Amino acid sequence: MPLIASLLASLPLAGSAPAPDLAALAGGLGYRVTVVDNRPTTCPPPPADPAAAPVPAGALTPPPPPRRCMIADIDIDTPAGIVVPAGLEIRTSLIGSVLALDSDDFTSRTVNGDVTVFAVRPGRTLAPGRHYRLRLTTTVPFFSRSFVMPNAALAAPGMAPVVIAATRPGTDAATGLETQPYVAPMTDEPRLATADAVDRNVWLTPARAFARYAARGDAARPDIAILPAPAQVERPDGAPLDLTRGVRVTLRGVTRAAIAPALDGLTRAGVGSGAVPLSIAVGNAALPAEGYRLTVDARGIAIAAHDAAGASYALRSLAQQAAREGRRMKPLTIVDAPRLGYRGLHIDIARNFHGRVEILRIIDQMAAIKLNTLHLHLADDEGWRMQIAALPELTQVGAYRCLDLDDRACLQPQLGADPARGAPTNGYLTESDYLAILAAAKARQITVVPSFDMPGHSRAAIKAMEARYRRLAAAGRIAEAERYRLVEPADTTRYLSIQLYDDNTLNVCIPQTYRFLDTVVAAMARLHAKAGVPLRLYHIGADETAGAWRDSPACRAEAARTGTPIAHLGARFVERVAAMLAARGIRAGAWSDGLTHADADKLPAQMQSYVWGGLFGPGVAEAHAHANRGWPVILSIPDVTYLDMPQAVSPDEPGATWATREIDLFRLYAFMPGNLPANGAVVTDILNRPGTIADPVPLAPGHHVAGIQGQLWSEMVRRDSQVEYMLFPRLFALAERGWSTPAWEPAYTPGASYSYGDARVDSAALLAGWRDFAGRVAERLTALEGDGIIYRLAPPGARIVAGRLEANSELPGTAIDYRPAGGAWTRYTGPVAVGGATELRTVTHDGRRVSRTITVVPARAAWQ
Repeated sequence: MPLIASLLASLPLAGSAPAPDLAALAGGLGYRVTVVDNRPTTCPPPPADPAAAPVPAGALTPPPPPRRCMIADIDIDTPAGIVVPAGLEIRTSLIGSVLALDSDDFTSRTVNGDVTVFAVRPGRTLAPGRHYRLRLTTTVPFFSRSFVMPNAALAAPGMAPVVIAATRPGTDAATGLETQPYVAPMTDEPRLATADAVDRNVWLTPARAFARYAARGDAARPDIAILPAPAQVERPDGAPLDLTRGVRVTLRGVTRAAIAPALDGLTRAGVGSGAVPLSIAVGNAALPAEGYRLTVDARGIAIAAHDAAGASYALRSLAQQAAREGRRMKPLTIVDAPRLGYRGLHIDIARNFHGRVEILRIIDQMAAIKLNTLHLHLADDEGWRMQIAALPELTQVGAYRCLDLDDRACLQPQLGADPARGAPTNGYLTESDYLAILAAAKARQITVVPSFDMPGHSRAAIKAMEARYRRLAAAGRIAEAERYRLVEPADTTRYLSIQLYDDNTLNVCIPQTYRFLDTVVAAMARLHAKAGVPLRLYHIGADETAGAWRDSPACRAEAARTGTPIAHLGARFVERVAAMLAARGIRAGAWSDGLTHADADKLPAQMQSYVWGGLFGPGVAEAHAHANRGWPVILSIPDVTYLDMPQAVSPDEPGATWATREIDLFRLYAFMPGNLPANGAVVTDILNRPGTIADPVPLAPGHHVAGIQGQLWSEMVRRDSQVEYMLFPRLFALAERGWSTPAWEPAYTPGASYSYGDARVDSAALLAGWRDFAGRVAERLTALEGDGIIYRLAPPGARIVAGRLEANSELPGTAIDYRPAGGAWTRYTGPVAVGGATELRTVTHDGRRVSRTITVVPARAAWQ
C-alpha cells in the first residue's frame, strides 16, 4: 500500500466517534464516597438467608432484632472528552450488602463476599463531563472513614478491568499512615456517631479527650520503668553501679546463643562489653518456669533463672531499667515470674498479606515485653499465605487477588486490596521465610502456632484446589485431580457465611478434606522439625462455620451412618482433626464457638480453647465451662483484646466496630483476666452502656485460665505501618495483663456478679496503677522510635476557655504542638491565649512523626 494511502486508512472516518479508553476513563474519573446517615428512620428488609430453614405455618417466632442500616452517596464525575464504554461496571469492596440503591443510571449486585458491582443500566450510557450520584442503603453502619474500601475498579465487556485512580489510598507525609482522599470527612456527629437512640457512644472530641485525661490524673516519671511490671521489687540502700563501663558476662547452665537476642537488647540500651561483672546462672529449680531473680549492687549484677526464657526476661528488665537510670543504676532486687503461661499475639496475614520482614520486627518487639507465643493466621477466605510444596496452587492462585471475578488464576478482589500481583497485600511466606521466622522466635523463646482456618473461612483453599483439579483433569489425570478436590459436585447446599460468602466452607464428609489437611499439617511439622522446634500446637480454626452440608449426599450418608445431626457435623470435624493431630503428637487449638457442640469425651484432654465470646455475651460462661473441662483456656475476648478495633470513638480512627467502638490503652490495661465477671465494674458494652457481668458457670476449684492473646485481624490493615499503629502501644497493656497481677483486681468469688462502678474494684487503686503504667509506657516509646516502629500517637486533649488554650495528653511527657488554623506550629508549654479555632498535634520524642491534627474551638461553640 502506498504511504499516503496507509496514513489515510489509519485516520478515523469523518463523523466517527473515538474508541472507548477504559484506562483513560479510570485515570480521570472523579470518585468520592460520603457517609450520609448511620441512623435512618427506616431500613429496608435484609435479603433472605438461603441457609435459613423454612418456618412452619403457625409457628411462633421471636420478634426480629431492630434493623440498622446506613445511607451513603457515591459521587462520580466522568471526565470530558473520554467516551464511556457500553456495559460499564464499577466494582468495589463494600462491607455489608446493599439494601436499596437510588439511581436512575445504575443497578447493584453482590458477587461474593464484599465484592459489589454497580452496573450501568441496560440501554443507558454515561456521558462525558457529567456528574452522577448513587445513593446506597446498606446493612452495616459506617462509624469510621476506614470502612470505605479503596481500589474500586472499572470494567466493561471485552476490556481488562482498571483501578480507578481516585480510589487509590495515599500516604500522610507527617504521620506515615494511609490516607483516604476518596472519602468525605465525617463531621455530623448526631447522624453519624451512632446507629440508634439507645447507643451512648460519642466521638472523642478534643474537649472530651481533655476531660478523660484530666480525670485519670497526671503520671510522674516512674522509678521502676520495667514493662511489664515485675512481681516483686526492692530498692536496697547502697552505692550505684556504673554501667557506662560495660559488662563482663559469665554463664552457667546456658549458652550465649540461647540468650543472644536479650544480650543484644542490653547492648541497644547502651550497655556494651566491659568491666562490670554480670553473672547469669540457669537451672534454679526454686524459681518457676520463666522466672528469674535479678540483683544489682555496687559489686555487679547477678541473674538466677529457672530456664533460658527467665534469663532472657531478666536481661530485658535490666535493659529497660538501665536505660531509665542513664546506665548508672541504684541497687535493685527483683524476683519475677509470669502470671499466665501463655502470653500471645495473633496476627492475620491472610486477609491482607504482611511478610517476613514485618513479622520479624514484631517478634523482636514481643520478646522485649515478654510475650511468648506468636499465633500466625496463615489462611482464610481471602488468601492462602504459606508455601506448601506438594500443593503449589495454594500460593500460585490462593496468595493473589486481582480484578478477575472467576477465581481461576487468582482470587476475587476482596477487601479493597491493591490487585497488582506485586502489591504488598499480595504474596505468601516461602519455606525459607517460615524457617527464618521459626529461628527468630526460637532465639527469643517464642512459640509459633500456625493456623489455617477450617472448615469455614476456607475459600482460598477451595478455589486453589479447584485450579489444581482443572490442571490435572485437562491432562487426563482424573484420579490425581480428585485427590485434593475440596468440593462435592453433587452438593446443592445454598448457604451464606457471616462475611457473605456462598462457597467458603470445606465439605467435612469427604475424604479429600482430611487428606488435604493432613498434607498441610505434615508440611508444617516438617518445617518445624527442620528448625529444631517440633510442632506441638496447631490451631484448626473451626469458627463461624456457615450452614453448609444440608444438601450434601456425602453428609447425609455420614449423618445416617453415625446418627449425628447434620448441624453437628462441624463438631465431628473438630473431633476427627483433633484425633489426627494427637496421633502426630500435636495438640489442637480452636476458637471456642467451634467447640460448642463437640463431645468433650471425644476430644483430647488438653484441647486448647481460644475463647472469643464477648464479656457481655457468652465469653465468661465459655471460658469457665471450657476451663472446667480441664482444657487450657486462652482469653481472646474481642471487646478487650481484638487489636483491630478502633483506639478511640472517632470517624478518623481506623478499625472494625462489630465488637466494641473503642479499645484504648486504658481499657486493655484495666482488664482482669483472673476475675472475668469483675470486668463489669470497669467496662461498658458496645453501646457504651454500663451493665452487669454475671458468672452463670462458676470456675471449679483448682481451675483457671491459662493465657491471654491479642488478635490483629487484617481486613482493614493493608500496610505494615498500620500493623504497628494498631499494635503499639496497646500491646504493652496486653503484656502487662498477661504477666502481672494488679493490686486492684479482686479475688475471684465463684458465682459473683459485678455491675459498673462496683466498689469491690478499687477505682482509686486502678487509677494509681494506670498512672504508673502510663509512665512506664512513656519511657518505652523512645525504644520503639529507635527501632522504627510506627506506633500510635494519641492526639492531645484540648479546650479553649475564656480565650485560653489548655491541652493535655494520654501519656506523660508527650510533646504537643499548636497553631492557629493553617499557621506556624508552636510547642505547647502551658495554658496560652489564642484567638479562635486552634489546631493541635502530639509529637514523638525524636520529632520525626506527629499524630493526626485535631481542631479545638472556643467552648461556647464546641460540640460538647
